[in-house]
Amino acid sequence: MDDIRARTRTSKSQLFHYFPDGREQLLLAVARYEADRVLADQQPQLGHLTSWDAWLAWRDAVIARYREQGQQCPLSALVTQLGRATPGAQAVVTELMARWQAEIAAGVRYMQAAGEISADLDPARTAAAIVAATQGGVVMLMSTGDTSPLEAALDLAIGYLRASSPALGTSSPAPHTSSPALGTSSPALGTSSPALGTSSPAPHTSSPAPHTSSPAPHTRHFTK
Repeated sequence: MDDIRARTRTSKSQLFHYFPDGREQLLLAVARYEADRVLADQQPQLGHLTSWDAWLAWRDAVIARYREQGQQCPLSALVTQLGRATPGAQAVVTELMARWQAEIAAGVRYMQAAGEISADLDPARTAAAIVAATQGGVVMLMSTGDTSPLEAALDLAIGYLRASSPALGTSSPAPHTSSPALGTSSPALGTSSPALGTSSPAPHTSSPAPHTSSPAPHTRHFTK
């Protein structure tokens, strides 16, 4: 508390006016502020997941946010100081995750209505999986300083959603089964094609044979 008073140039009475319960109440207020920033830094993309371009823009916003943050996570540090098992800290994190998942689930529902994501996917569970994958990437970033795991998690999550699109199964051209191929329906090798086989023209038998009616050598001789 003394450090906070020194940095903010406030008196103890002022601090206790706003935070009568002391240190824990103050830390919870800061934790809520940091939790709000987690979502605010993803806007407006997070609130408008209405196209694949929008999903990719959100992905880029998430990566940019955590790349800038680096290995230091203020929210994680605050929750650690409060104690992860305390009701106040759990409430802050639970509310953050619920709001985050709700935004993503709304995007999934929108894309399902547009026919871009399979209706078989449960939006709430899908959103929970995406947030869990994102948080896993963030933890690895904090441990290693590398954003690659976070990028892979988001890329695979969005790729999974795109692969579920009904459009990929119904509107995309299937292999063209009526195209000429080997067999009876195509002019290829076999009985229906004028190629090798029984229906192909045989050697031309009507061509003229060697001319047999030509005059033989003249055998009539004259005697003296």
